[in-house]
Order: sequence, then C-alpha cells, then structure tokens
Amino acid sequence: MAGDNKSIHLIITRQTDANSQPYNEEFTIPYRQNMNIISALMEIQKKPINAKGEQTTPVNWESVCLEEVCGACSMMINGKPQQACSSLIDMLEQPIRIAPLSTFPVLRDLVVDRQRMFDALKRVKAWVPIDGTYDLGSGPRLPEKTRQWAYELSKCMTCGCCLEACPNVNDRSPFMGPAPLSQVRLFNTHPTGEMHKEERLAAIMGEGGITTCGNSQNCVEVCPKGIPLTTSIAQLNRQVTAYSFRRFFG
Repeated sequence: MAGDNKSIHLIITRQTDANSQPYNEEFTIPYRQNMNIISALMEIQKKPINAKGEQTTPVNWESVCLEEVCGACSMMINGKPQQACSSLIDMLEQPIRIAPLSTFPVLRDLVVDRQRMFDALKRVKAWVPIDGTYDLGSGPRLPEKTRQWAYELSKCMTCGCCLEACPNVNDRSPFMGPAPLSQVRLFNTHPTGEMHKEERLAAIMGEGGITTCGNSQNCVEVCPKGIPLTTSIAQLNRQVTAYSFRRFFG
C-alpha cells in the first residue's frame, strides 16, 4: 500500500512525438495523502528523474479545470479510460500504469489529438443555431421531465472515454462514436435546435453513423458523468427509422 512504503510507483507509456515509437518509463515519487494522478505527474514535472535515478524529460499531459468538467485529462489508468484529476492514488493498485488513449493519435506522451471527435460534433451540428447578435428574448420552456434528462445529456465534456471504450471506434472504422450521437438527441430536443433535426438525423444516417454502433454498451460503463449513452442511441434509432420512412414515402 502507498501509505506503508510512502512512495508511489508509476509506469508511464511515453512517446517523444507523433512519429516515434512508444516506450515505458518508470518513476518512484513520494506519497502524500489525497493525491490524484495529476498531482503525481506534477511531482515528476518538478523533478524529472526516473526510477533508475536518471535525468529525463517531464511527462507531457493535458489538464485545465482539475474538477472533472473540461474532459482534457483523459488517459488510460490501470487499463481503464478515465479522468486523471478524479483518479485518486489511494484508490488505485500499484504499480499504477498510465498510458495515452489509444483511439486518438498520440502527439506526445499522454497528449492525444481528439480532432476526430470534434469533427463529428461539427458534422451533426451539435449546437443551437442563432442568427444575429441581437437579444432574442426568452426561449420556449421545456417540460420539466424533458429538461431533467436533457440536462443529463448536457453533462458531456467531450473527454473521449466513451470512444476509447467502444470497440467500433478505431483507425479502421469511420464510426463517430457515442458522444456525438448523444449530442444529436440533446440538440434535437431543444425547441430552437429542433429546427435542424432532420439535418442531424441525415448526418448520422451516413457512413460512420448510427448503424455502425454494435451496442456493446461499453460506453455507459466508462462515462465519468454517467450519461445514458445507449438510451440516447436507442432513441435515435427510432427517430432515424421514422425519418427514413417519411423520406421514402415523400
């Protein structure tokens, strides 16, 4: 246990740049109570010396909010995609193995390029379109029951954990993944966003869209926010089916 030996053993998968080969480097750092993975990486940053006593380079990673809101610090921790800021050292088995998400291209060390996910969000128009900069006044009110589950979908922080866990998201598949699909359901529910509902449904009916989902349900297991992703995908399946019939029969 960390509390007994007063040290933390980390095995970090590192990569010098996007074109180099990954390698493992081990670190031993002093233990403190209530540490998370980010604070452990900051210890290495302050004193970049590996477990062999050799001088090395600081480990590169991304983080912004440090309170599980921005989604930037996603990484593989002991084989599971999760947020480094909310991963407490005391809750993890040692040695703690840290690696970058494998679904996205690695830029350096634990930093990955999540552009694939952001492109999918643009493809499905995951926003409420507002024409002009003038005050539009109060928008239509949502029924409270609808607002409650829509709020759950709005918690998505584009962390990429669901894409990492999905077996259908990889470099051989164009599948956009669970997060963008769930956002289609969210914005199709919004009274203003609903104006572009058919455009969003058409977008997910194309290549890499909803039919590529294999319903493995891994996404809901790893989502840090507990978003009902498979429920959204099931609901979208019904919407897509109804829309395709309407288009077919004119």
